[in-house]
Amino acid sequence: VDSALFTKLSITGNALTATFATTAANASTSSTSTKLAIARKINNVAFDGSTDITITAEAGTLTGTTLNSTVINSSLTSVGTLTNTIIGGKLVVGATSAASNSAVLEANSTTQGFLPPRMTTTQRDAILSPATGLVIFNTTTDVVEFKTSTVWVSLTTSNSVNYSSILIGTQNWMDKNLNVSTYQNGDIIQYVSDPAAWAALTTGAWCYYNNDPANNAIYGKLYNWYAVNDLRGLAPKGWHIPTDGEWTTLSTTLGGDAVAGWKMKTIGTTIWNSDNTGATNESGFSALPSGRRYLLSGTTSYIFGFLGSQINFWSATSIYPTIAGISFLTSGAGNLVRSDAPKKFGYSVRCVRD
Repeated sequence: VDSALFTKLSITGNALTATFATTAANASTSSTSTKLAIARKINNVAFDGSTDITITAEAGTLTGTTLNSTVINSSLTSVGTLTNTIIGGKLVVGATSAASNSAVLEANSTTQGFLPPRMTTTQRDAILSPATGLVIFNTTTDVVEFKTSTVWVSLTTSNSVNYSSILIGTQNWMDKNLNVSTYQNGDIIQYVSDPAAWAALTTGAWCYYNNDPANNAIYGKLYNWYAVNDLRGLAPKGWHIPTDGEWTTLSTTLGGDAVAGWKMKTIGTTIWNSDNTGATNESGFSALPSGRRYLLSGTTSYIFGFLGSQINFWSATSIYPTIAGISFLTSGAGNLVRSDAPKKFGYSVRCVRD
């Protein structure tokens, strides 16, 4: 029997009904155990076969023994922590060399990545007392987030997207709707799907049309005006939300309100409704009918509607405490309409280069 192994083991119990590896010397090749045929002493402990044998490993390191890589019908309890490799006091996963000097934990691979916990915004917000520095991947917003002492912040901020622009007269406009989930400083914009929660908002928020992420790829996000007006900046760096005056400049460049809409909408009736036959998109603005989130008349419910027939754009201009300027296009008309709407509504956003 391997004496080095038994210096780390205490054995109690009885042998005839128990199973035990044939010898410690055979542990490297034995994947099953055998009954003791006759009563005997093991490590000076007598066994007569009336009870089971219990083997307990002391804390520490077993030396002088090779353990089989497969353990069958066994469980390890209270024996410490099983780790990959500790080199120089550092835990190294998937590596055979020492970890970087500045790292206490290193994952080393050229074929696999590190996978943080994945959860929705709702699940993230249900974490009790999240620690500062906690990291998750948010499946609602598709970004990696970490917790500061006060808020969740995006590590892979979608504001870093390089938006392309189209020159229309003297203005450089985004050629697609805004699709960010963080403010310019990296703070997360609240995602709100619940209609009652949306109705109560007086701070910035966004949603998908019909709460369906599939619509995001085509139309971008819908924002309330509080997000537009947030001092942290909804527009990516180098861009800004257009004022009513800048929307007027665009309309004038395209020949005036009565015809500008035809020149701004994408061609065809696949995405737009069937009455969009006059659209030319000659400006390159490429407007798509993203619909809106709005208050259903006579109720307190904010619903979705007008997908395929209308797009509404926020301006940066506040008109009244609860009303802001908008511009909108409809499928069957060629005009660009400048109007206003409650700041709680969910509309699309286009930006202009600074």
